[in-house]
Amino acid sequence: MIWELRHEFKLSLLLEIAELPRSTYYYYIKHMKDEDKYSEIRKQITDIFHENKGRYGYRRITMEMHNRGYVINHKTVLRLMNEEKIKCMVRIKKYRSYKGEVGKVAPNLLERDFSTSAPNEKWVTDVTEFSLFGRKLYLSPILDLYSSYLVSYTISEHPALSLVLNMARQALSVLSRGAEPILHSDQGWQYQHKQYQKLLKDHGIKQSMSRKGNCLDNAVIENFFGLVKSELLYMK
Repeated sequence: MIWELRHEFKLSLLLEIAELPRSTYYYYIKHMKDEDKYSEIRKQITDIFHENKGRYGYRRITMEMHNRGYVINHKTVLRLMNEEKIKCMVRIKKYRSYKGEVGKVAPNLLERDFSTSAPNEKWVTDVTEFSLFGRKLYLSPILDLYSSYLVSYTISEHPALSLVLNMARQALSVLSRGAEPILHSDQGWQYQHKQYQKLLKDHGIKQSMSRKGNCLDNAVIENFFGLVKSELLYMK
């Protein structure tokens, strides 16, 4: 009540000083008592954020809002999140494995075309680093772009060649007969090694590489690493 009286006094004073039109004055008086039309939306956004332990950003929260039957734009969700001071956790910088010549080993066969019509057409791989209690671990997976299925993975305390070779051998052991997928990576030194190249060639795997310093060429695996670290590691 006191809050309302103060605001009516301020508006009345503004009307006199600025010669505000009387219709504008009464418009503000009428709507001053209106409730926040986003109050329920704000609650849902906050609930979704905390239910997922801060892992969801505005895009995923927007998708979940749509799943719950709310019609809302992602820009509105972002604005409301900023007003509520909630923000998805910032991702950790990835391990960089590049050593060697630029673009001398394999062409970029993928060319950012991540669409597939069946399994085992296009695979992507990379190596990422985790820091755990003063120790470093390295994860090397292969993802199938058809369904983001984890074809194989290896974990090691060192980013050695064996980390990548063992990952590739695991994937080849479950590969359907006659399938010859493209296996895309960055220009990391492991992928430029002749032993790795020979392993792929002997099994009919077409090697593909990103352009130097262009993470968007392998965006799917980059996004996978970001989600793994944000949702399964750094929130704990």
